[in-house]
Amino acid sequence: MTARAGPSRKKVPIRRQALSLKVAIQMDPIGPIDITADSTFRIMIEAQARGHELFYYTPDKLAFQEGKVTARGWPVTVQMVEGDHYTLRDETEVDLSTYDVVWLRQDPPFDMGYITTTHLLDMIADTTLVVNDPFWVRNYPEKLLVLNFPDLTPPTTIARDLDTIKAFKAKHGDVILKPLYGNGGAGVFRLGPDDKNLSSLHELFTGINREPLIVQKFLPDVSNGDKRVILVDGEPVGAINRVPQKGETRSNMHVGGRPEKIGLSARDLEICAAIGPLLREKGQIFVGIDVIGDYLTEINVTSPTGIQELERFDGTNTAEKLWEAIEAKRSA
Repeated sequence: MTARAGPSRKKVPIRRQALSLKVAIQMDPIGPIDITADSTFRIMIEAQARGHELFYYTPDKLAFQEGKVTARGWPVTVQMVEGDHYTLRDETEVDLSTYDVVWLRQDPPFDMGYITTTHLLDMIADTTLVVNDPFWVRNYPEKLLVLNFPDLTPPTTIARDLDTIKAFKAKHGDVILKPLYGNGGAGVFRLGPDDKNLSSLHELFTGINREPLIVQKFLPDVSNGDKRVILVDGEPVGAINRVPQKGETRSNMHVGGRPEKIGLSARDLEICAAIGPLLREKGQIFVGIDVIGDYLTEINVTSPTGIQELERFDGTNTAEKLWEAIEAKRSA
């Protein structure tokens, strides 16, 4: 088992495969999930319908043992029945390199625990298709990958230095301040032109950890919604609009944002055309991007969501498209 280099790494060699794939799902505990909203669960339902064999484990059960990357978990079957949505067989330990596909699907935070799982799964990526590619998940944090596309994004500064952040706020007036590696809308603050809380918030955030902060020009279009556009292997398949509650800046569904049906605009397609080839090249099969007005604000590769809402709104079966892409890669 050898570690792979970054940009020069070769593509995953794909074994010819029968229709049925051995699939391991690394995810948060399956018991408390909302089966009507959870994207991972919908992916599992689709996999099972296609004849694939499912094995479920949580990130704390992933291990490296004397040259092997292993997981302790359970063969699982799933069904769309509230309160009776999964059945586990006996707990067992498996060698993940013997699996055809491993899904990296636990939710952020993108901390050292998360990063460690990407290192371990990267060790099997020469024989197993890991979705999304863990090397590039690790190197493409949501709020950093967008910096490669400055023409598509709002004015942005990433800094820990208070004077640098103050200068950005003085220039743009109305800004959004948030932790660089936050998720789900946690710790997101809007600071208007007359707001006096920047220094206090900086003190709060820098007292928690040593990470920089991200500050962006506030986009008034957020009141009309924060669009989540879903891409499969670099191609857009649809979008949902997440509208913030009245008086709220954040549109994340975790904090009460309301999903609405919406189509893809010409600007959305332009953004996807710009970023899609890079996502495809780097093995990012399932991606959700956030678009406010005409601006790309995040590229989510860790554990994107929204496919069940999209399916309810317009019938788009994103899970089917994901498995078609994966099966094509396994049989190529």
